[in-house]
Amino acid sequence: MPWHVVMLYLALLCIGLSSIARCDEWLDTDKVSQQGKWAVLSGILLILTTLPSYRIFCRWSYLLFALALTLLLLVFLNPSTNGAHRWIRLGSISMQPSEFVKLAYILALARYLIYRNNYRRLTGLIIPFILTLIPTALILKEPDLGTALIFLPVLFTMMFAAGAKLRHLAIIGVAILMVCPIAWPHLNIEQRSRITSWANQVDGGDQPRNHGYQLHQSKMMLSMGGLWGSWWTGNSTDDPKAYRLPEARTDFIFSVIGERWGVIGASSTLLLFIILIWSGLNIAITTQESFGRLIAVGIVTTLSTQVIINTGMTVGLVPITGLTLPLVSYGGSSLVASGIAVGLLCSIRIRPGYEIVGEPFRFPR
Repeated sequence: MPWHVVMLYLALLCIGLSSIARCDEWLDTDKVSQQGKWAVLSGILLILTTLPSYRIFCRWSYLLFALALTLLLLVFLNPSTNGAHRWIRLGSISMQPSEFVKLAYILALARYLIYRNNYRRLTGLIIPFILTLIPTALILKEPDLGTALIFLPVLFTMMFAAGAKLRHLAIIGVAILMVCPIAWPHLNIEQRSRITSWANQVDGGDQPRNHGYQLHQSKMMLSMGGLWGSWWTGNSTDDPKAYRLPEARTDFIFSVIGERWGVIGASSTLLLFIILIWSGLNIAITTQESFGRLIAVGIVTTLSTQVIINTGMTVGLVPITGLTLPLVSYGGSSLVASGIAVGLLCSIRIRPGYEIVGEPFRFPR
């Protein structure tokens, strides 16, 4: 059992719970107890995912992907929340299917790639891209731009790990960049406003009233933490406006960490993620079994992309997309899906396996 991975998982959970408790102080709520219940369920699923061989998911991967896409369609039958159809509500419980689609997509793409080598040709990339475009289009329809951005990096890294030629991937990447301007008119007003406010951000001056408000408040909160944060120094401000950060416990939880524990705490959180990502890469490199290696690559890419986008948007390096920080942000679906993902990494680590389906990963570049 890779106990260092489990310890990293628990450490990030604790940071998340502490940060959510800080938000409860500001907003007079009690979300930390609910998150604690989801954390327990996440830990249980991590253990249950680790116990059997991860290869049992190979047989059922396409079915799981179809089921996840069905749940993704069902969100449009539920009432919208803040103008978005992202959740399926079952009484008092809400589920966000897009969090589970990410895992199902990784499993389905991994199964497809281990049994074929036609993706060594440019035309062979068509099917993998179709598998990618289906969930991406549905999630964009919700709309949820942040989650939709994850699928293409996962596709490129998994295909590269499976042996796709780098020049073919480069051609596809350039083609995608060329059609990006065409997508601009199809973005809704809110999405375009977030991009323009990011491009025109100016530090200092009057507090913005449009979508730049969130970024302004995020930077303010990070600056309030200083080097050590309010938890160590007790230098919390009495100005209530300083803590008015929309979606603080979800999208901007990293800003809360910066306020609570300063540069030291924010850097330590990033270091934990870096070690976890490095551990996942090491698992991908050391496993000798094709399916397991591709799953590990997909999970590591998903985790890396989310961390980069979430932390980057809190300081203005990337546009605000509404993407949560794995294991730290408030949200049951994200936490449960992350627990399953870490469980899969652990299962792959303790069962490195043998090469049983041809010789992928050995193609000349």
